Amino acid sequence: MIFRQLYEPESSTYTYLFACPDSGQAVLLDPVIDTLERDLLLLQELGLTLAYTLETHVHADHLTSARKLKHLVGAKIAGPAMDALPCTDFGVAEDRPLTVGSITFKPLFTPGHTDTHHSYLVADGGTGRVFTGDALLIDGCGRTDFQSGDPAVLYRSIHDKLFALPDDTLVYPAHDYNHRRVSTVAQERERNPRLGAGKTLAEFVEIMHNLNLPYPKKMDFAVPGNKKCGECPDEAPEDLRKLCDVSVQG
Repeated sequence: MIFRQLYEPESSTYTYLFACPDSGQAVLLDPVIDTLERDLLLLQELGLTLAYTLETHVHADHLTSARKLKHLVGAKIAGPAMDALPCTDFGVAEDRPLTVGSITFKPLFTPGHTDTHHSYLVADGGTGRVFTGDALLIDGCGRTDFQSGDPAVLYRSIHDKLFALPDDTLVYPAHDYNHRRVSTVAQERERNPRLGAGKTLAEFVEIMHNLNLPYPKKMDFAVPGNKKCGECPDEAPEDLRKLCDVSVQG
């Protein structure tokens, strides 16, 4: 499997590139409109055809490039079937994985950050990798104070679905704010300050209710825009609307 971990600094978002070396078919997980040109260039350099973009959830801190990539290179759009977005070509669910070439993305329903959030388990030889979106982060987790977030639901998702994976499963989050790139299930289960070391549900709920995080600065246009797979609402900044415009080639 061809694999790249890519970073967008403004929202501290990781986008992941996967490709089947035999077919040359690729998938971008959680692509960001701001890094559209970078991603297109990388696909070209590696001689890959983008078959799908795939989302873990409807993001509040950046706008997806799924719609623009579909327009430019014909990539189909995949995301949680529960979102029922008219712009999605393939809805993933725990009983409906996405397979591209030799790569299969096994969805794990992990609500709590949002009520339709999915993580993805990908096997690469003997190594298991789980892409946890905004559910489980390195030494942290996604916030639960908007988009139908629920700390009790997130606690159960992480413990029942993610912490139940083998210890050596590699954990790749959708964000990191301290330039960390990868963890393991064992490490997060043992030392995650919000969830690890036997933290109880009550302790976790109290932690989450007292985070006092700022309002996401892009949320008011990112959420409605991402519900249309990356169409910019009128209230989006002008420079971002230019990136979203499908009549502009890149």
